[in-house]
Amino acid sequence: MTYGAFAPAESIAPGRGGTVTPTAAEDAFGALSAAAPEGWRVEVVEGAIHVTGPGDGGHAGIVSSVSGQVRGHRKGLGCYTGLGLHLPGTSPEGRGLPDLVIAPKGSFRNSLEFHGPGAVMLVCEVTSAVTAERDRGPKLRGYAAAGIPFYLLIDRERNQAVLHSLPAGKRYTRKVEVDISQPLSLPEPLGFDLDTSEF
Repeated sequence: MTYGAFAPAESIAPGRGGTVTPTAAEDAFGALSAAAPEGWRVEVVEGAIHVTGPGDGGHAGIVSSVSGQVRGHRKGLGCYTGLGLHLPGTSPEGRGLPDLVIAPKGSFRNSLEFHGPGAVMLVCEVTSAVTAERDRGPKLRGYAAAGIPFYLLIDRERNQAVLHSLPAGKRYTRKVEVDISQPLSLPEPLGFDLDTSEF
């Protein structure tokens, strides 16, 4: 496995006649998940299986900063890392592992590995050279299709913080972007300015 490896599900798990069956895709996803070293992420987005290694220190620092700021302003919200989400509407087997999930505390008190997105208020992704295009395209469409109200993209390659909101189908209809170092206003129910100068 290499960092950022991906392949269409059909190239990993063909069914009869070369088509992907839900069972074959699930089997391929399960095998890759079981084989992935600790800290690696296996996701299915728009029919492609992605295997991504751990982020670097800068990535972890940004996730920690966003999480800390949310906790400092909204005590009733939980900040979850390593939480899997089903992404309905992206592909039959759509599953994502956002860098950060914001939801009311207690929303995920079960033993499921992947959860429905209903309680999620915001997902955050921090780009790397390997994940940037996926974070800007397929994952954005997946989160919108799942009806997640806010998608915060910290785009290190473009030096921007971008807040997508008002999902409609596979897109968000509102986009606010600032250069990293400038405050980014997060609307209610978050209701505070995110300090990106810490990034």
